[in-house]
Formats: sequence, C-alpha cells, structure tokens
Amino acid sequence: MAQQRFVSIGECMIEMSGGEDRQYRLGYAGDTLNTAWYVRALLGQDWSVDYFTGLGEDRYSDDIRAFLEAHDIGTSHIRTIPGRRPGLYMIHQDKGDRHFTYWRDTSAAKLLADDKQALHTALDGASMVYFSGITLAILAPRARGRLLGAIVRARDAGAKIVFDTNLRPALWTSPRVMASVLTAAATLCDIVLPTHTDEAPLFGDKTVEETADRYLELGIEEVVVKDGAGEALIATATDRVKVAPKPGAKVVDATGAGDSFNGAYLSARIAGKSLQEAAEAAHRVAGVVIGQKGALVDPKLVR
Repeated sequence: MAQQRFVSIGECMIEMSGGEDRQYRLGYAGDTLNTAWYVRALLGQDWSVDYFTGLGEDRYSDDIRAFLEAHDIGTSHIRTIPGRRPGLYMIHQDKGDRHFTYWRDTSAAKLLADDKQALHTALDGASMVYFSGITLAILAPRARGRLLGAIVRARDAGAKIVFDTNLRPALWTSPRVMASVLTAAATLCDIVLPTHTDEAPLFGDKTVEETADRYLELGIEEVVVKDGAGEALIATATDRVKVAPKPGAKVVDATGAGDSFNGAYLSARIAGKSLQEAAEAAHRVAGVVIGQKGALVDPKLVR
C-alpha cells in the first residue's frame, strides 16, 4: 500500500520560551507546525508528514529545515524566499498567565502562497491537508485566494481537508473580514476544530453547542469544539459526544495545548478510533504538553 501524506500549511517561527532571570530557550514552533509535530509523533510510518511554509536563506531558516528533517517532517516543498527570514516570538509568564510578543511583519512565511505552481506541487497526492486561521491571516488577500484555490484542488483530488479556525484578531484588518474569511474557508473543509472561547466574541455563540451547530449548518462533516480546560464537544450530523480532560494536570506552559490536541485527535481518527476515543487521546496528549515548557515536547512523552 502506498504511503499516505499529511500536509500542514502555515508559519514556523523562532520561539523564545522560559524567561526566568532573562534566560530564554530557543526553539521552533507555530500553530500548524505544532500540530504536524504531534501527528508525526503519533502516526505510523505508513504516513509521511510534510510541512509547507516559506523560509529564507539565513542560518535560522537552515536550522529550521534541519530540525524538521531530524524529526521526520518533510521539508522538500518549503519555499525559499530570498531576503526574508523566519518570524520570532517570545513567551513570558506574568501572574500565572502567558503573554506573547511577536516579530513577524516581514517573515518569509507571509509569501508562502505567492507561487501557484509550488502550492499545487506541495499538495499533490496529499491524503489530508491541514491549515489554520493564522495561515490565512498572514497572507495578502490574493495569496489567500491562491491558497484556498489549491486546497479546493486538493479536495477535489481526494484529500480530506482540516481547518483550525484559530482566531487572532490582531492579524486581521477587521473582525468583519476575519469572520467572513474564516467562514468561507470552513465551507471547504471536512473537519473543523474551533475553540469556543475564541469564537464566542466574534460570532456570538453562547455555548459550545451553538459553535458546533453553526459549523454543521455550513455542511461540515465533523466539528470538534475545544473549550480550554472544559469539555470538548465533537459533533457530526448524527453523533454528538462531550469529553472532559482528566483532572489534575499541572500547567507549566499552555503554549501549543490546542495544537497538540488537534494533532492527537487527527492521528486517532486516521487510525480508525471513534469520536470519543479520539477526544480522550487528544486530552491526554494536551495534558502532557501543558506540563512542559514550549510548544513542542519530546515525542516519546506523548506516545
């Protein structure tokens, strides 16, 4: 049987985490990369996992490529953008909460969809394509259209399309544009993984059920509504289950928790697990991730 491909699309950034006594740990992360990381950790070798983004020609871009390759995440379709570099963000803790500072205005990833043929080549033969609201937010409108066009082409060729809406208002020109683009993108997808607390202020959802219903009404087959430390609601046209995380998880750094949830959930569904089983696996992995610093933990810890 031919190897199947999981392709994740988005921005990989330099991550500076820690900050105690002004000492930071350098890593690499980004929402769609984080999910690809956990998919790779949990899927068997009958699946390949590729990451599609834009990087520069600098030492950190080279390090990112080497880092991904060392962890069996494919880099062959990453676009090289001369004169651009990866974005960077710092995580600092204050009064028990995480705060982020970003430098990403001229990141190479913002140009990842500027070459239509490169997009099509990257998605050619994909079995599952994964992207997020951040992927869309960092792109110029025409590039956003090219990306969505390539995703439609992949879907028509048989790929299952998965979307985490991942709302980041600061990256959009207005709430109206954000709501419009995210809703339009969701209609192209088979699985959508929104976060209720992020969606509620924009769409007016009063409950996780309202968030799920809004996406089901768009014709989406499977909706996974995350709600932080609360129950996740997984809904289809015929089934609806709520799954709570196990209590007692110690929170060291919640960065990447939702992304790891997504990766574990998708891996379990690919492996044939039920909605309930997949959500349980997702909560388990997210519980491990929040107990470590940074978005990417040692794959051995989540297997």
